[in-house]
Amino acid sequence: MESISVNKFRDHLKSFVEQVVGNHSTLKVTRRSGDDFVVMSAEDWEREQETINVLQNNDLMRQIAASSVTHAKENGYTPTTEELDEITGI
Repeated sequence: MESISVNKFRDHLKSFVEQVVGNHSTLKVTRRSGDDFVVMSAEDWEREQETINVLQNNDLMRQIAASSVTHAKENGYTPTTEELDEITGI
């Protein structure tokens, strides 16, 4: 993560915002007071929030772990062609 001073951020705000949004990068902005902050696109923030919610859902994490085991053993559920068509919308 790139780190810049709040003064440089303020002086070049438009270009830093374009960089953050266009490259899906995060930017740490440092302040003399020590209260730093991070700038990221709304799309990236929403994705991070979704990941956090999934990781905090114990039931879902157990289901993922169980699915991983059956996948590794190649004995998991195999959907029918009709079910696959419904899932993929074809």
